[in-house]
Order: sequence, then structure tokens, then C-alpha cells
Amino acid sequence: MKFFIDTANLDQITEAQALGVLDGVTTNPSLMAKEGVTGEKNIIKHYKDICNIVEGDVSAEVISVDFKGMVREGKELAALHPQIVVKIPMIEDGIKALKYFSDSGVKTNCTLVFSSGQALIAAKAGATYVSPFIGRLDDNSTDGLDLIGDIRLLYDNYAFETQILAASIRHTMHIVNCAKIGADVMTGPLSAIKGLLNHPLTDIGLAKFLADHKKGN
Repeated sequence: MKFFIDTANLDQITEAQALGVLDGVTTNPSLMAKEGVTGEKNIIKHYKDICNIVEGDVSAEVISVDFKGMVREGKELAALHPQIVVKIPMIEDGIKALKYFSDSGVKTNCTLVFSSGQALIAAKAGATYVSPFIGRLDDNSTDGLDLIGDIRLLYDNYAFETQILAASIRHTMHIVNCAKIGADVMTGPLSAIKGLLNHPLTDIGLAKFLADHKKGN
């Protein structure tokens, strides 16, 4: 399973990269605004800064919701750096844009996916990644993990190469359960990734080892 971090915070991205397990980054306009990154020039610079920190794919989202606008913005984003993946919303014109970029050899991430049908049509259009938002489904009394399982079944049935990118990850067990089901990628906060390190028995065991070593000296 690939680990992506879902943020525009350069310090967090740097920390995740230093951990040695980071495979990429996902961002969106909300995350950019959260870091105070506004204005086209600043946003472009920020994307380049992210690409200079990580070695893997960096999802950059278009703002337009019409085909021509998404293509124009997508081309501009893809030209920024070879690591850029153009993030496209799950709408009708978005499917057209996914197909356009797929035919042009540009990597894409279909975002805001909430059903297996949406994931199926995104794969048909050639999306590189499809992003089901499991945390938002959980917030609305629907098991987001069930959606991951359904998409995995569909993709395996027809050997789609589209990667399942489990998005809206909220906590560590989301990551573990997505890995069990067969998600190709997870994207979430640094806290969820670092949470995989923790277990009280590890802390207790290490404390005992150190105490016993101290006694021996």
C-alpha cells in the first residue's frame, strides 16, 4: 500500500518524507487556503515546493467545472512538474476530461467519489487514481470501507489498472482496514500515519529493556 499525506503544510510533508514511508501528496484548494496559500503565483510556487520535497505523485486540483476549463487548467498544472497528477472532480465533464488526459498520457486523480458506479465510470475513462472519500461516508451513516471493498471487486473483475486511493482517512484503523480490503493507496493526515507506530506494549517492553540494561551496568 502506498502512503500519501493529505495536506499542503510543507513542514508536515517534510516530516513524513523523513520518516521514509511517504509515496506522495494530495492537496486541494481548501488545504491550500488553510496554509494561507492564495493567488495563482503563490499556489504554483507551493506545488513546486511540494514536488521538491517528495519523490512521488502530487495531486493538484483544477477549479473549473467545465470540460474546456478543466483541460486548460490541467495542462497548466501538469506542465509544472513531472510528478503532478491532475485532480478532476467526479462530474460529467470531469469524466470527459479524465478521458482526454488519459489519451494524452497525463496522470489523473478522480476526486469526490462516493459510489462504486462513479468509480467504475472513472476507471473506464482511464483515471490513474480514483478517490473514494470514506471518512465523509462514515460521517453520513454509511460504511466507507464497504465502498472500498466494492470498488476492489469491480476493478479485479475487469483488470482495471486504476488505483484505489482511499481518501478522507480520519484515523489509524482506517489505514489498517483499507490495507486489509486491498486499497492501493491511502491519503490522510500525518497523525494517522504516525499512529501506526504506537502500541502500549511496545512502550512497556522498551522501558523494561532499558531498565534491565541500566541494572546490568
